[in-house]
Amino acid sequence: MILQQYPDKHGGTSVPFFLFTNIIMPIPTTNATEELPAVNQILASVGQAPVTTLDQTNPDVAIAYDTLLQVSKEVQAEGWTFNQEFEYEITTDANKEYAIPNNILQIDFSDSYTGDIDVVRRSGKLYDRYNHTYALGDTANTKYETDVVWFFDWVDLPQPVQNYIVSKAATITAQRIVGDPQLIQTLQQREALARANALEYECNQGDFSFFGHPQGQRYKTSYKPYNALQR
Repeated sequence: MILQQYPDKHGGTSVPFFLFTNIIMPIPTTNATEELPAVNQILASVGQAPVTTLDQTNPDVAIAYDTLLQVSKEVQAEGWTFNQEFEYEITTDANKEYAIPNNILQIDFSDSYTGDIDVVRRSGKLYDRYNHTYALGDTANTKYETDVVWFFDWVDLPQPVQNYIVSKAATITAQRIVGDPQLIQTLQQREALARANALEYECNQGDFSFFGHPQGQRYKTSYKPYNALQR
């Protein structure tokens, strides 16, 4: 794994990038310009006036913003078509270990792996709980195929998913700031509708089918009703 520094798109401080094999994935950062409209939607939902900056000294703004970030990570951690990759290749370091970058929410060896390694996340690295070690395999710089759930910046999320995150964050913020049962019930109804729209987008984007999958297509895209129900 190689850690490099690059200027961010605003010409300010540098943003770290992690290099995996031949693909560079940026580490998500907070972006006040892009997230401000979402925070204002949350504030409007609880009867608060919009703001022009994300002033963390304002308690209501701080709660709304922190809730937005929390819910965004929770929703993305479910694993959606837009932020999942299967059979993604990683490479261990000179110590035969793999440090998990901050923009990976979930990682596991792909189903195609048939060896005697069973990995889990532990202390920021992949840990082999079968062999009780952080060393993966017998040699350094070994490549493995993994299934990954990525954590993306707000601007990289599909609009239906953004809408669902804002609606869910508004419900939680109302519980924390207002505590009005009638308002909370209204926001919960709006949240349910937003989730339904997000799931509809997920089904369309994932090209799911009741009839399995055509030859040569990944089996993971087959329609699985229980996956939709458990969301």
